[in-house]
Amino acid sequence: MTSVFLGKRALDAATPREIRYDLFDSKLKGFGLRVTPSGEKSWFVTYRTGDGGRNAPKKRVTLGKASTLTPDQARDGAQKLLASVRLGADPATAKATRRAVITIAELSDQFLTNHVAIKRKPGTAAHYADVLNRIVVPELGKLKVDSVTRADLAKLHQKWKHTPFQANRVLAVVGSMYSFGSKVGVVPEGMNPARGVERYEEDGRERYLTSAELDRLGTAIREAETIGVLWNIDPTKKGAKHLGKNATERRTSISKEAAAALRLLIFTGARLREILHLKWEEVDMERGLLFLQDSKTRKKTIVLSAAALAVLASLTRVSIYVIPGEPITRSDGSVIERPRADLKRPWAVVSRSAGLTGVRIHDLRHTYASVGAGGGLGLQIIGKLLGHAQASTTARYAHLAADPMRNASNAIGSHIAAAMGELNTYGVEADSAVQFTQHLGEVG
Repeated sequence: MTSVFLGKRALDAATPREIRYDLFDSKLKGFGLRVTPSGEKSWFVTYRTGDGGRNAPKKRVTLGKASTLTPDQARDGAQKLLASVRLGADPATAKATRRAVITIAELSDQFLTNHVAIKRKPGTAAHYADVLNRIVVPELGKLKVDSVTRADLAKLHQKWKHTPFQANRVLAVVGSMYSFGSKVGVVPEGMNPARGVERYEEDGRERYLTSAELDRLGTAIREAETIGVLWNIDPTKKGAKHLGKNATERRTSISKEAAAALRLLIFTGARLREILHLKWEEVDMERGLLFLQDSKTRKKTIVLSAAALAVLASLTRVSIYVIPGEPITRSDGSVIERPRADLKRPWAVVSRSAGLTGVRIHDLRHTYASVGAGGGLGLQIIGKLLGHAQASTTARYAHLAADPMRNASNAIGSHIAAAMGELNTYGVEADSAVQFTQHLGEVG
């Protein structure tokens, strides 16, 4: 083992050999220089752990390449490292442990694969993946999970302040990812840089239809499914002059199933996919219930109002789906039935005809809830009717104790049907609507 004072002269004189070799410093024990056959030179320190006796294992720590550290800089680093060893530190083990810490990108992959894909609905999983892959990983992906600070998250959060909703979702997803990492042991317990970062205020998205708007909506749906609604031609628009003389007499219609879907949304407060993916096998007309097998909140029971039951009774069963879409015919002649994909066109037709501005299909659900809440039916009952995840755990037994909920559902459905002018159409008793309307007035 060659020993020489490792200064600039010794560094320049250390030429490559056929095999790599080490030079040790003659003044600082453990400080050395490694030279490889390719000519690369690097500084290192060797030491023994514990009390430093011969029985203690010898370990090596590389300080850096000679091309980036001068002999004096390397010597200074070696002295500090050896001093920490004398105080009980183990730099080699600490370095190996540090190297084993995963990055944000690696944690993201584990989180999406081992947690989100298994425990979240497909739509939620896609949202999580989008936030992480499009926003978080490009910014923080190379950082070790234990080196990301609250300041790092706050900076990223601020970068998206132009879209407060998106910025807040970044914090929520990262917070969930760190909680997962802590549970599986790849993140220090209790560490979560998203905690404590103040969220931006988000504008409320709820839009509630008034009685007058419900009346116009009911009229528009009836008109659209029968004679069709008149086109509103803007003569200033490009191409308008090519529509012909009778363009103002042209009408746009929607199918009976599309009209039924819109009515079911407003009469039940259900989510769009819960109605579009509804199968006849999930409909219990006798007990007036929908037994959804895979809603956003997993299994769910919807109590049907008399108005909703009448809508279902008016439909012909031509598919396994209540609101059927275009089936697919395979090459072997077999047919795959599919639900309707969306209600964008029908909703555009009737909402425009009804003069509804800034109203989304999901606002029909908000309207259903608002009518019930305004009628003093109680948030617990409303939560059960809507199938909110945060409702009492007894909500899973709603189909066994549905009487008070049925009264609430009938009251809401009747009031809405009355506002839409559809009491006679679906045989809803006018008395219940009148009584509920009076009740609303009394509560107000």
